[in-house]
Amino acid sequence: MPIFQLGELFCGPGGLSYGAMTADIGDQNCRIVHAWATDYDRDSCQTYAHNICRGKPGSVILKDVRELDLTTLGPIDALAFGFPCNDYSVVGERKGEAGEYGPLYTYGVKALKLFRPQWFLAENVGGLKSANEGKTFEKILRELEEAGYTITPHLYKFEEYGVPQTRHRIIIVGIRKDLGLKFRVPSPGGYKVRTCRQALEEPPIPEGAPNNERTRQSPVVVRRLEHIRPGENAFTADLPEELKLHVSGAKISQIYKRLDPDKPAYTVTGSGGGGTHIYHWAESRALTNRERARLQTFPDDYVFLGGKESVRRQVGMAVPCDGARVIFEAILRTFAREEYPWIPENITE
Repeated sequence: MPIFQLGELFCGPGGLSYGAMTADIGDQNCRIVHAWATDYDRDSCQTYAHNICRGKPGSVILKDVRELDLTTLGPIDALAFGFPCNDYSVVGERKGEAGEYGPLYTYGVKALKLFRPQWFLAENVGGLKSANEGKTFEKILRELEEAGYTITPHLYKFEEYGVPQTRHRIIIVGIRKDLGLKFRVPSPGGYKVRTCRQALEEPPIPEGAPNNERTRQSPVVVRRLEHIRPGENAFTADLPEELKLHVSGAKISQIYKRLDPDKPAYTVTGSGGGGTHIYHWAESRALTNRERARLQTFPDDYVFLGGKESVRRQVGMAVPCDGARVIFEAILRTFAREEYPWIPENITE
């Protein structure tokens, strides 16, 4: 069986790649190794190089993909690209393909045509499916298929796969048509729901863990949080008048929302202002970046480089490592022609 050399566009801090590198089906001759990665964010590239390929820092290219000459990159057997999702997010304005980041998926298509990898994995937010009345998503699927791949798109609910966070993402896996293989969505059966309390306390975060500095909370925020119970937010809690938020048209339910310790966390995002840090269920404070990284299933020795706000952004934009690993292991089993429990894809073309 092959050892797949993985190239990655829009690599971020390495959540997808860590899931790929740690995917294990019990056969060292069927695994995934790093070839190259690229991103336009300096801190993300440094985090990726430090954790994923410390011995090959030159294989992480800091460049905007729109200015990158793909022909300068080495050959690969597999491609991953979590193309930027800002314009497809339900929270954002949903400009879709017309937005600044919308067309960036086309660079993944270009890489597929240039390198002809045996398989690819593309990732985006669930809102992609309905952007531009679904036309953008249909176009993306069509172009990926026309590049020569049998595709399996699926909306994964990562909390069903043991990730301690409600995080829904569209993952499209494609296998080159001439290989005659079809990827099946791995079944979530057998995975236990993991609560945010379990994620943060079992085991406790070690003393001196990196990226674990606490955010200083203003007295008014502390007072507000004291009136918010687990699972409530600033709009559903019974707050005194002086602590209420008077924001017209506010719909985001995560503002000053405390975690419910007996459920998976709500979605970790890259933002951090205006009460969106994610708040502890018992203590009147925002989570640390290390705690947020735990919800994203990064190991405690995974060091994020850059300032606190940059790290918050990196953690929030990443793909949960454990969720990615489940999918990559299913890809490896597909190529090893091993049976594994699967479910029908929930997105049909």
